[in-house]
Amino acid sequence: MTQTFTLTLSCAQRPGIVHAVSSFLFEQNCDIAEHQQFDDTRSDAFFLRTSFVSAGDVDIEHLTAQFADVAARFAMTFNFNGSDLPRVIVMVSKMGHCLNDLIFRWRAGNLGAELVAVVSNHEVLRPMAEAAGLPFVHVPVTPTTKPEAEARLLELVEEFDADLVVLARYMQVLSDDACRALRGRAINIHHSFLPGFKGAKPYHQAFDRGVKQVGATAHYVTPDLDEGPIIEQEVIRIDHSFDPVRLATVGQDAEALALSRAVRWHCENRVLLHGHRTVVFS
Repeated sequence: MTQTFTLTLSCAQRPGIVHAVSSFLFEQNCDIAEHQQFDDTRSDAFFLRTSFVSAGDVDIEHLTAQFADVAARFAMTFNFNGSDLPRVIVMVSKMGHCLNDLIFRWRAGNLGAELVAVVSNHEVLRPMAEAAGLPFVHVPVTPTTKPEAEARLLELVEEFDADLVVLARYMQVLSDDACRALRGRAINIHHSFLPGFKGAKPYHQAFDRGVKQVGATAHYVTPDLDEGPIIEQEVIRIDHSFDPVRLATVGQDAEALALSRAVRWHCENRVLLHGHRTVVFS
């Protein structure tokens, strides 16, 4: 049976990297199906994503062990992934547009992920989650119970064996400790084409300033609020006739689009972190 794998790596730029990778895959009787690479000349860094198939009896542990010598020669940071869909927990509060979009794409088979649970600090979206056959876990959050709530969240990540946590308009700020625990595996959607309007009623602020584009930003969660590495952004053109209600509706469309792309690209191993930035092989 043919197996599909993905190799992602980063290292300092130098000659021979692609040759070494392709030679290794040839020696393992693997056939390259998709290949992308990027040279960041400003930092002398090299990034690569290669998808390949194998008809032989190999697995990720074998590939990782066999590739170690190549990786050491070029001081690579690398990772092999198989074709199993990453398991995703979605966190929400009261707004359901992003959750609804993720559920639709998941059930249609084009999200690139397996939704395994919905976690919320409110009960409002329980019917939506349960109608989709997803476990719904209510974890109330108050200023005094926030540490316990975050501890419960991390327990749920372990219980559901989740690879990714998606904050789909979850209206709570995660603590620095929680952000560090979920580093590189938590994605947030922000209601603005960052940097933008902050605080309460962003679309009212946008209306008052006469904006001509509404946007949204999907980014990794870090201790720096809304400043994590950006994965995807979406903007939609508007004009003077859009009142705050219409602005919010268009904004929700942008949020759903940006978030679903970010989730899919992350789950397809197309996003490589590079300091405060990302390399996205879309």
